[in-house]
Amino acid sequence: MAIEAVTKISGKAVPVPGADVDTDRIIPARFLKCVTFDDLAGGMFYDERFEEDGSSKQHPIDQEVYKDASILVVGPNFGCGSSREHAPQSIKRFGFEAIVGVSYAEIFFGNSTNLGMPCVSMTEADNEKLMAMVASNPEAELALDLEALEVNFSGTTFPITMPGGALEALVSGKWDVIQELVEQDAMIEQVAQSLSYV
Repeated sequence: MAIEAVTKISGKAVPVPGADVDTDRIIPARFLKCVTFDDLAGGMFYDERFEEDGSSKQHPIDQEVYKDASILVVGPNFGCGSSREHAPQSIKRFGFEAIVGVSYAEIFFGNSTNLGMPCVSMTEADNEKLMAMVASNPEAELALDLEALEVNFSGTTFPITMPGGALEALVSGKWDVIQELVEQDAMIEQVAQSLSYV
């Protein structure tokens, strides 16, 4: 199975404001007791979204105007805290395809890239402006272009950045290192046969 290049992503966006949103808030620890990542979507931001009795706190993700949003717009230092792979897994499995923010914790950023889910950065001023624009026009589409390094929302374009290695991996379709390894099974077997200790 070929790995798809990630160059352009578009869709509705949802703002999740605030700095230093950590992985404990993204996926509470009690949801980590799983064998696979398949059912993590339901735990994403659970304590931010629901009261103890299960009633909604009306978090932006659950508001009707942001229904079917596929892009998160977040604040600075997103994904900080404990280095749990479950955090980006829960976001991806919920249906989000990209994250637009200011900065990210390094491990969260790497784990997201390995899922083909780009985390792009912009200035804090542009980020605040974009959040306000999304909030005032939630039906508009956000278009993310990794090749042009820009985000366009309702006719306004913002420059974005991403570290070169992650950017190259996404746009060249080399972001899934496990799948790349699986696709080289014949070469792996050939090398194994040439080793005296195998």
